[in-house]
Amino acid sequence: MCGIAGVYDMSSGTPPSVEILVRMISVLGHRGPDATGLYLDDQVGLGHARLSIIGIKGGDQPLCNEDGTLWITYNGEIFNYLELRQELLENNHRFATDTDTEVLLHLYEEMGPALLERINGQFSFAIWDTVKQELFIARDRVGIRPLYYTRTGTSLLFASEIKALFIDPAVPRRIDPVALSQVFTLWSTLAPRTIFTGVLELPAGHYMVVRDDAVTMRRYWHVPLAKCDALPAMSHGEALEELRGLLTDAVKIRLRADVPVGAYLSGGLDSSILTSLVVRNFNNALKTFSIGFQERPYDESQYQSELASYLGAGHRKLAVSNDAIRVCFPDVIYHCETPLLRTSPAPLLLLAGLVRSEGFKVVLTGEGADEIFGGYNIFKEAKVRGFWGRQPGSRLRPRLLERLYPYIFTNPTRGRAFLQQFFAVRPEDLGDPFFSHRIRWENGRRNLLFFSDDFRAAGEGHDPCEELVKRLPETFFRTDLLGRAQYLEMEVFLANYLLSSQGDRVGMAHSIEQRHPFLDYRLVEFAFALPSHWKISGLNEKAILKRAFGTIIPPQIAQRPKQPYRAPIREVFFAGGARDDYVADLLSEHSIRKHGYFNPERVGHLVTKFRRGGDVIPNEWQNMALVGILSTQLLHDRFIAGARGDARSPRRPDRFICRQS
Repeated sequence: MCGIAGVYDMSSGTPPSVEILVRMISVLGHRGPDATGLYLDDQVGLGHARLSIIGIKGGDQPLCNEDGTLWITYNGEIFNYLELRQELLENNHRFATDTDTEVLLHLYEEMGPALLERINGQFSFAIWDTVKQELFIARDRVGIRPLYYTRTGTSLLFASEIKALFIDPAVPRRIDPVALSQVFTLWSTLAPRTIFTGVLELPAGHYMVVRDDAVTMRRYWHVPLAKCDALPAMSHGEALEELRGLLTDAVKIRLRADVPVGAYLSGGLDSSILTSLVVRNFNNALKTFSIGFQERPYDESQYQSELASYLGAGHRKLAVSNDAIRVCFPDVIYHCETPLLRTSPAPLLLLAGLVRSEGFKVVLTGEGADEIFGGYNIFKEAKVRGFWGRQPGSRLRPRLLERLYPYIFTNPTRGRAFLQQFFAVRPEDLGDPFFSHRIRWENGRRNLLFFSDDFRAAGEGHDPCEELVKRLPETFFRTDLLGRAQYLEMEVFLANYLLSSQGDRVGMAHSIEQRHPFLDYRLVEFAFALPSHWKISGLNEKAILKRAFGTIIPPQIAQRPKQPYRAPIREVFFAGGARDDYVADLLSEHSIRKHGYFNPERVGHLVTKFRRGGDVIPNEWQNMALVGILSTQLLHDRFIAGARGDARSPRRPDRFICRQS
């Protein structure tokens, strides 16, 4: 992985500033510490900070084709590049490097934008065509690699991270009230909107073409939803064999690297399957990495140790204390560049630091399996509520929720009748396109009451759910309940939060590239075509995945209930009494009032509840509100107040190509 940046002059009047481009790349140094490069002509400047993984010698960027008519700056990996390279050689293309970067360039020469249909990878890149005077920018299908852009006057700027765009003083730094309401309601912004006014994100599965002063954006890939009455294309036995073959190949091609590849090991089903496939088929000396927590309800160390012992893998565990999460949380916000409703990215930032200290640049992870094979409780909850909604008078069907959420129903502060009413569903609710997510989002919407009157008024009239429903494809309304729920997780949560704040951003903070075999587009398309009852059988999540790979992992791991990855909140920020640090400062009445985003009295009541301790236990939505408020305050301090966070010394490019007239 790498960091990329660029400036396109849309008026052909003022060449891009070398100073700004150098500083844009310098601020992305954590993404690419191995080399930097710059290409400049009268209309375009392209910058690159390299993390060398494939074709280490001779792969510095920006890179050009044979005659210098095409230039590329590229962040990512094309996992099928060897096969594509061979095809291109047979078509008389000639290569100067062993990189997948050059494969992209030649494939673009051959196919133009249609190359996106051929590549299997995770990427964002920009190609400048000096003949057409046209800039082509693209992002991978599911949004593993980031790409942001903005316009200032006659210039279009793009970069892997927003902080690089803020290098240009012409880019305003303001938090968008509509975007903040989306975060508090949906848990993330809706691309292309970001938390900052005027800064946009290229959505997953899209590309854009910039020529003169025109910007054209197109979607080249959709989440492949199947009709609810579609018959399976194969038998269950054939599907098991197809799944085994697809995932094994997805793992195989993601081990392609000129540096060692490790793996994250959570102790759950997904990472256990991946690591077992690697050890059995490709690398019996695999190094694995995991997180252990101070708070036992969050800790999965027992299962991690069992699997590491079973595999005979070299294993390193990072014991994460509450205090370590508290200390690193401001750095998390700096790298994630958005408010968060969870502390979960913090331990992953610390884990990436351990991986880097062990000499690794690449790890495999299990992200995506829950989305495509129905692993989340929200999918099973929707199934139970849908079942209940067809017979709303049933007293037995709500009891299934107690099996799903035993820790909620055994809480003495919440009665069974109250919780059944909380989850209740009427027959007419079944037609709601957001049936699966409505409870989550409506409870999130309640936290908008913490906004200040002025900030709430600034976003008045915007309903995140109304905006989202306008974006839904026609196929969404023809698929079944699980398919709709999976689509929402993929479109709203996966790219905009999970693959960003818990993926790319915290990994690349320590120059660690994460690779996700379950998000191989072939596997995604296969999984979405499967009948729902093959994915969730009764309340057994990821049933077909367990059936296909249950024999290669210990039975106690294959059969254990899913434990969602979470990190503590109250114990991190309020255990051990009051402290005179950033938490106390940013949640003080003075800071809340000064920044202006939140209501000081309501925030004060919330903070008092967290500090009180004893039997007063904040609920999930109050936990998210607390983290959301604190992270918004941190975001303001890092990127708006005093413009801190981008003052590092510029790094002179190792490679500088200037073709100005």
